[in-house]
Amino acid sequence: MRPFVQYPLRAALGHGNRPLRELGGERVSVVRSSSTEFGANIQKPCSSSGHRCRVLSSNHYQMLLGRSETTIPQFSRLIHVTKAVDQEGGIPVEDEGKKLVGKQYECIHADLVADGDVGLITLDRPKALNALSHALMVEVVDALQTFDASTQVGAIVLTGKGKAFAAGADIKEMKDKTMVDAYASRFVGHWNAVTAIRKPIIAAVNGYALGGGCELAMLCDIILAGERAQFGQPELNLGTIPGIGGTQRLIREVGKSRAMEMILTGKNFMGAQEAAQRGLACRVVPGEDAALVAEAISLAKEISKQSKPVVAIAKEAVNTAYELGLTEGIKREQIMFYATFGLEDQKEGMSAFVDKRSPEFKDK
Repeated sequence: MRPFVQYPLRAALGHGNRPLRELGGERVSVVRSSSTEFGANIQKPCSSSGHRCRVLSSNHYQMLLGRSETTIPQFSRLIHVTKAVDQEGGIPVEDEGKKLVGKQYECIHADLVADGDVGLITLDRPKALNALSHALMVEVVDALQTFDASTQVGAIVLTGKGKAFAAGADIKEMKDKTMVDAYASRFVGHWNAVTAIRKPIIAAVNGYALGGGCELAMLCDIILAGERAQFGQPELNLGTIPGIGGTQRLIREVGKSRAMEMILTGKNFMGAQEAAQRGLACRVVPGEDAALVAEAISLAKEISKQSKPVVAIAKEAVNTAYELGLTEGIKREQIMFYATFGLEDQKEGMSAFVDKRSPEFKDK
């Protein structure tokens, strides 16, 4: 019996059973499994377990290989494997549990929590204080895109294992690069994919968030700080400057003078209480790391109860304040506001308010 791999995918609509690409001898083709879900038929087992398979979009494939690939059709996002079931009987081949089926990460953990409504990503290089290597960030982006494509997940939590959220980029990877190497390869350019995620990302910052770690936290939508949190941009101590948004985003969060002090000294880190007072962090969560992550998951669960398309629109509207002046930002906000009146969830939300009942959003 051939396995049937099911994953959320809108981009494959219209491709029918046309082969996507060859994967080590296994031919993969898109098949429709229901009115809203699509899958992939696999003619040969993809692994010893007989059902794991990873299909990449051409953009993601190019990012990993660093070269052009013309044999793969263009798709708008990564094809994510979420469940493997027997094609004939429709019986699950492997219990999904909390882990993402079909995903094998080395530097992070990606789990479904809060009844599957929240995606939890944990950076797991504690001996290196979760230094943000290229491989780690590729996995973070992949997990974020997986959760973003899910029809159930409403928000995402990002945290670190051990004493640090992330104590910076991986210096060993960078120290021998030349200016030509960095520029030609668009070094760290793939980090920008974090800002393309439409679902809210909550950073649960436990311990050090330095250099690239501070910049990664600022790429998220909400920062919750543990009592031990320390934010800083020490790049000048290494003979360079912040290069993943630190000089641009930090000034918006803490003001010019404090940002200048942090960046130009490479010291004078910002603690949790000051971060909350200045608006870099939403608030400080007392207690151990487990309490911080639990609070972040609870907040993500609350967000996931809202209409997902409205949440995405609201996130985009708020983020336009980074890019536009007040007048243009308000114009953009009003256009998005009008757009919500085309959603069934807007009708349900307002009707529920008038009827004095809780709304039942359908994400439509």
